[in-house]
Amino acid sequence: MSIHTVLFIILLNMLAFRGSKVLVSLFALELGVPQVMLGVIIALYSLCPMLLALYIGKLADRIGVRWPMLLGCLGLSLALMLPGLLPSSYTLYLSALLIGTSHVFYNVCAQNLVGMLSTPEARIRNFANFGLVIASGGFLGPIIAGFAIDHVGHANGYLCIAVSPLIAAAIIYAHRRHLDALRGNKIKGEEAAVYAVGLLSNVPLRRTLITSGIILTAIDLFQFYMPIYGHAIGLSASAIGVVLAMFAGASFIVRTIMPRIVSHFGEEKVLAAAIFIAAATYLLFPWVENVVLLGAIAFLLGLGTGCGQPLTLSMIYARAPENRSGEALGLRMAINNVTHLAVPLFFGALGSAFGVAPVFLANSLMLTTAGMLSRRQ
Repeated sequence: MSIHTVLFIILLNMLAFRGSKVLVSLFALELGVPQVMLGVIIALYSLCPMLLALYIGKLADRIGVRWPMLLGCLGLSLALMLPGLLPSSYTLYLSALLIGTSHVFYNVCAQNLVGMLSTPEARIRNFANFGLVIASGGFLGPIIAGFAIDHVGHANGYLCIAVSPLIAAAIIYAHRRHLDALRGNKIKGEEAAVYAVGLLSNVPLRRTLITSGIILTAIDLFQFYMPIYGHAIGLSASAIGVVLAMFAGASFIVRTIMPRIVSHFGEEKVLAAAIFIAAATYLLFPWVENVVLLGAIAFLLGLGTGCGQPLTLSMIYARAPENRSGEALGLRMAINNVTHLAVPLFFGALGSAFGVAPVFLANSLMLTTAGMLSRRQ
């Protein structure tokens, strides 16, 4: 299987995953779900990934990536169909839980597969391309979801984006022999006996894992709370989708030039600078209601955060012990989802009490902390 085929599979899944975050926020508001309970729905995206990511990473190291990726694609499609076929607030809770569970199955393996198909010289470029695909899915997903809501409704919007994971599953099945041939070596007995927390004794790896968790939490909170903020100031679903697409478009642009920037300045300096830019940009959101200005600010934020995911992925893969890359990437996702689970619950209560503005300000504070931590590397 070529790296381009893997990236196309990731695009199909990420399109649906990112689109679902626009749909769930706006559909929940349409159904009258309180903002504090919307925080619960958002947190459910992260519950099972927090519990399962490490074990799925270990599983991928042992049996290969085909079955986890296939199950993830099929599960994601099913989870998206549920609100379309049985529209209710209760279905949104179940759908969010299943989307998060399915996403972790394919995502950990997809990240590991990109690393497996990369030589050391090509790793930065391939993970940058991985980031480009993530940004492309983040660009297309919100636009498709937003226009689907405006034209066919929330429930049918879910059914529209449920198709792309099915296409991804068909491609994985067609390349099943190639994927099985890429199965890594079994971990030696003495290595398997080492607890996963032993990975955290590697100080550079530990700092990268924590930084990654803060960055992705801040990105996810923007994707969830920008629709809420847009709804509060009277923007249409299409306009909200365009603002989110500007964020993803900027991520795409910065990732096209990221390998050259990294080769000149180094991974750690680029990562720290990008995080501080994002932290400063977050401060602007609560003071702007014009859709054009919001799109411009989202674009600047995307430039800042766009480097975070591919850089931390590459750094974690490179710093993981031999034959434990899947486990390290699973640990990364588990740490990410600990914050994904706790932070939305806190911010859901905060938003209900004080509005959305404190959520953006707290994101800025979290990113500043991540930037300081990254500088120490």
